[in-house]
Amino acid sequence: MNDRIKRRYVSELRRENAEQTRLRIAEAARALMLERGYAATTMAEVARVAGVAVQTLYASCPGGKPGLAKLVYDVSLAGDAQPIPQDARPEVSAIVAEPDPVRKLAGYAAMAVAIFERVGPVRRVLRIAAGAAGAGAAGLDDLLAETERQRRVGSRGPAEHLAETGALRAGLGVDRAADQIYALTSIELFERLTEVCGWSVVEFRDWLAETLVSVLLDTERRVSAGRSCSDLGCQGLYAYSMSVKK
Repeated sequence: MNDRIKRRYVSELRRENAEQTRLRIAEAARALMLERGYAATTMAEVARVAGVAVQTLYASCPGGKPGLAKLVYDVSLAGDAQPIPQDARPEVSAIVAEPDPVRKLAGYAAMAVAIFERVGPVRRVLRIAAGAAGAGAAGLDDLLAETERQRRVGSRGPAEHLAETGALRAGLGVDRAADQIYALTSIELFERLTEVCGWSVVEFRDWLAETLVSVLLDTERRVSAGRSCSDLGCQGLYAYSMSVKK
């Protein structure tokens, strides 16, 4: 093994080890926060459960406890600790590559619901802690505001993609389409319909897919809209998204 290959191997090994460390920390912190709440979860206890030194924990979570909350949120969002942007992940690539806009939106709905199920419990804990307004909640309002800002920015991607492929209904601009995607893919809407109204996750997923098709696509593009999300292959994308560790 020459020096260049050896250095590359060592660098890759370090990267993988760092990812595994972040994942262990995130899983330990998530479990503790869901059990005890954010304020009662200490950095020392997270380090103990994750099996890492406290110094390693702080190095992996710049900013202290708010940094830990961000790590937990980010790993819950992605399902892993790999530093891959959301728009470069396989499930997103599969949606972009799908030529049928109805199937495309079914896949988008499936991915959104899988994210809701991973992120929802964490976001609820952080909202409660932020609402308590104690010293232990410092930085949480900023974190929650930033995640919401990112979600709104992210809603523009599918709107632009549909416009580029000529699928948006006549008279619907990218800005308004992005606003509608942002509103419909709200985790608060998911929580109200599933927890308050008693919808199943599958019912919400199918409704979301059908609603996105109804409000976004040109009439001629809705030829598949009468079929359920499962018929459109949404179940496979949902199962793929949920196979990412919660």
